Amino acid sequence: MAAELHVELVAADRQVWSGEATLVVARTTSGDIGVMPGHQPLLGVLESGPVTIRTNEGTVVAAVHGGFISFADNKLSLLAEIAELADEIDAQRAERALERAKADDDAAAERRAEVRLRAVAVR
Repeated sequence: MAAELHVELVAADRQVWSGEATLVVARTTSGDIGVMPGHQPLLGVLESGPVTIRTNEGTVVAAVHGGFISFADNKLSLLAEIAELADEIDAQRAERALERAKADDDAAAERRAEVRLRAVAVR
């Protein structure tokens, strides 16, 4: 069994992260899933939530909003509608977005802001 798997995290507008990992944890419609090298092939639908990528150098966290996850031949693809690395997220701006979403009773915007804040908290 390989010690690492190749990961590609791609959003609709850009490649967000690519590299080797020892573990990836993501939220799917079936619940949270952890993928390690040698995992059984899979195809699933991503839910909004943080994605955690563990590498030999540390941990990468991204806020992901919808998309698909696919694993085969030791390659994991995360194809997201929207994705941003936790290091790219301005926590204060996300807090303001959450407040606005609550005031506007916008459940989708509220969920996006909450996911962004959770990703920042994990990093």
